[in-house]
Amino acid sequence: MDDRTSKQNYYLDIADAVLERSTCLRRKYGAIIVRNDEIISTGYNGAPRGRKNCSDLGVCTRETLHIPSGERYELCRSVHAEANAIISASRRDMIGATIYLVGRDARTGELLSDAMSCSMCKRQIINAGIASIVIRTSPTEYRTIPVNDWIENDDSVFNLL
Repeated sequence: MDDRTSKQNYYLDIADAVLERSTCLRRKYGAIIVRNDEIISTGYNGAPRGRKNCSDLGVCTRETLHIPSGERYELCRSVHAEANAIISASRRDMIGATIYLVGRDARTGELLSDAMSCSMCKRQIINAGIASIVIRTSPTEYRTIPVNDWIENDDSVFNLL
């Protein structure tokens, strides 16, 4: 019997380690892109290169303004983990790949069982040609979402009728 960690949890464990570089005061995210069993790139959420991080400033604008999670990302200083991983990779290497995502509460370190890519990151993942996303929901459990589901169920189109 093989007691080794599954491939999915192996990659999620690496994404969990990557999030330790996050500089966000609210949520820490780590992402890795894997294709053909090879890590293509990694990313964590933090301010753009050269800008001060929220952890350096000691303040989160969205938190100061009491903005709920998932809203008003234009006020956030950070580039999201998924976006940073995509920026660091070549599109030809991402086509058909899987992105692994782990999120934790920055204060408590508690795993975010409801972690999900924001609408902007979803668009970037789609355009990068990534085939699926695996999101950790517990220390050993995860959910897998085919990116094609985001294309077919376009949440950016609203029925105005």
